[in-house]
Amino acid sequence: MQKKFFYGVEYVALLLAIIVFWQLMNVSGRLNPVVLPAPAKVLGTFESLVKQGTLLSNLLISIVRVLKGYFLAMGLGLILGIFIGLFEHVRRITDLLVQIIKPIPPIAWIPLVILWFGIGESGKIFLIFLGGFFTMLVNVVDGIRQADVKLLEVSEVAETPFAKHVVKVIIPGAAPNIFTGFRVGLSSCWMCVVAAELVSSNTGLGYMIMNARQFGQTDVVIVGMLIIGLIGKLMDSLLKLIESRVIKWV
Repeated sequence: MQKKFFYGVEYVALLLAIIVFWQLMNVSGRLNPVVLPAPAKVLGTFESLVKQGTLLSNLLISIVRVLKGYFLAMGLGLILGIFIGLFEHVRRITDLLVQIIKPIPPIAWIPLVILWFGIGESGKIFLIFLGGFFTMLVNVVDGIRQADVKLLEVSEVAETPFAKHVVKVIIPGAAPNIFTGFRVGLSSCWMCVVAAELVSSNTGLGYMIMNARQFGQTDVVIVGMLIIGLIGKLMDSLLKLIESRVIKWV
């Protein structure tokens, strides 16, 4: 308990040190306030956006988009990952395709997404889906392939039905890797929200950030970035809590 308390103190101390240094650099004139406004200015902008309702409305829209893309990536990544991980032949023939498509950044897909889905919500969700899908898929496949061999052998000797074998042996054994993929995939989905909201959007945090950039409103850009980071961290902490409960249970 004491260790956690001291860790918390260290985190807060580091954050305060960064803010104080940032403020002093602005006050001394070493930082151009247009390029990087002072923390006090950013805080004032945050309060203004909250009072106007602009921040909350855009935040909720982005959260819904991220969750839709994330859960789609999670479901498909889990199903395909289990299938590919269980069958060596399938893994071998799909590995090259996955390794080629995986490094392509979601922003590079925008021209095709507009052609395929138009400028509606589907294209935005697809881009967010792409951001998390391959990370989850690869982690699920790796988790399946690294499952405890002894447990697999016991299951085979006991002639456990295939479906039960997957649910009771394979998935629990791969759970740590699967949850790692889920957590990294969630971060990737949040990183893609700005790119997704470039597709003819007039709502969302990504739109708010890009619109502010065009008008030189660096303070609004920073507020949007910090909110994305904060919400992403909160969601990751929630997922980490679920992971600890699930892995303890399995």
